[in-house]
Amino acid sequence: MLRFFPLLLLAWVAPVYGQPASGHGENPLPAQGQALVDRVLANEYNAAQDASHPMRYQLRKTSPRLTTTKEIYETKDGDVARLTAINDQPLGLADEQKEEARLNALAGDAGKQRRRKQAEDEDTGRVLKVLRALPTAFAYQYAGLGEGPAGKVEKFAFKPARGFSPPDLETQVLTQMTGEIWIDAVHQRVVRLEGHLQRDVDFGWGILGRLNKGGWIVIEQADVGGGQWRTVRLQLAMSGRVVFKARVFDTTEEQTNFAPLPAGLGYQKAITMLRTQP
Repeated sequence: MLRFFPLLLLAWVAPVYGQPASGHGENPLPAQGQALVDRVLANEYNAAQDASHPMRYQLRKTSPRLTTTKEIYETKDGDVARLTAINDQPLGLADEQKEEARLNALAGDAGKQRRRKQAEDEDTGRVLKVLRALPTAFAYQYAGLGEGPAGKVEKFAFKPARGFSPPDLETQVLTQMTGEIWIDAVHQRVVRLEGHLQRDVDFGWGILGRLNKGGWIVIEQADVGGGQWRTVRLQLAMSGRVVFKARVFDTTEEQTNFAPLPAGLGYQKAITMLRTQP
């Protein structure tokens, strides 16, 4: 469960289209605010289902021990990545040779890429479980105006709705999360989401794992060109236990340099493009 936690939290901004955004009428929003939340969350859901605008981008991932930079290409066969820097330094000759060998092996093994795509699809299935739960999992309340990266935003606080019973492990975390969503009312999109764990969350009576109280996550979105909105920053600070092993998650991911790719791009062609990219 902990392995999929960042992915699940990314789904918060996309509940199922056409269902109310606030849980069971607790702390109901005024009609105008509720309508805005409903429209924006429906937009996020629709965008999350649209794979017709693949892009390439740079992903910089930082933890206390390591920083990596990768070029990511989205394809119809799943994402393909090339490692370009470690701790903000270009790869040395040995690491370049390893990366080239890895890409050669991947290009010649369509089965391996199919398995990677299958894993991505399974992750999406877990996200969908969370999406189905969101309309009844949270209550939303208007929190006022604010200033976002690109201008004015409308803020909405959320907290677990009374009476919500998580139907599966993936939705357990929603029962202890509070936070805030910032909405760009002009473009009808979510620009920031921040959530905090108010209590420990046990998975499978604490046997499978636990997320500890005090963990938090921040997700930021932006228009990266052509009306395409993507996650541009994710910060995650969580601690917990998987089975009997303690784990700490302290990660920042920044996505930049977005550019469109041809629709229907295959993974092997993407590998060729990665090799020739300056």
